[in-house]
Amino acid sequence: MIPVTQHHFRPGDPLFTQRTPRVVSAVKLHRRRDRDKAGRFLAEGPQAVREALAAGAVRELFVTESGRTRHRELLHGEPFSVVTDDAMDALADTVVPQGVVAVCDLLDIPLDAALAKRPRLVAVAVEIRDPGNAGTVLRTADAAGADAVVFAGDAVDPYNPKCVRSSAGSLFHLDVVRAPDAAATLAALRGAGLRTLATSGYGAADLDDLIDDGSLAAPTAWLFGSEAHGLPDELRDAADTAVRVPIHGRAESLNLAAAAAVCLYASARAHRR
Repeated sequence: MIPVTQHHFRPGDPLFTQRTPRVVSAVKLHRRRDRDKAGRFLAEGPQAVREALAAGAVRELFVTESGRTRHRELLHGEPFSVVTDDAMDALADTVVPQGVVAVCDLLDIPLDAALAKRPRLVAVAVEIRDPGNAGTVLRTADAAGADAVVFAGDAVDPYNPKCVRSSAGSLFHLDVVRAPDAAATLAALRGAGLRTLATSGYGAADLDDLIDDGSLAAPTAWLFGSEAHGLPDELRDAADTAVRVPIHGRAESLNLAAAAAVCLYASARAHRR
């Protein structure tokens, strides 16, 4: 909910600049420590802002004069502050900003709260460091109908501006969990009745075989490791099954985002049959 201290902009009102205190405070949210301290993050661009508004997560809305015209439907009925182009450059993370940025409440919930909802499909990003990959996993999980995405271990912050942008609004559609202890996360997932499947190029089980034998119809948590190092050995070994995605052509492997899409959609199909 946007605070009542924010007003509806009227012609003639002064524009906010880079030095306006509310802009200064928002710009600090580019840093993870300031996001965690404030409990807020930035969502940039019309798609992310639209989904943030629909989720009721927006606390403050900034728009340029040109953006106010381009995004008229998005802003209809919403209080907002008009900022200078220089201020928008400071607020935005992109080289060519789209003219609208929202300050949003952090969305993550505790792991036990997410598991209490009895999810059937969970994506677990273990020590993924690249924010673009993390955002793509969020978007893919949302598209496949997953209930939650868990960022386990020393993983990238899902509220990193590039991650938020790469998720294309999906960050606002499912449960987001930050769980620094990956081993405890795995134990909790298994304790909640989820079958834990660890992706590995050397996994003993072939994804095609799991599709054929119907075992993917069970509630499942897929574990995906970083693109550079994969899953830690101890976590892969502790999962119920290590699964490899078959390579039928001559490619050496799939990248993280592609492997996540293949695995999550295989489970999604099994759940809907």
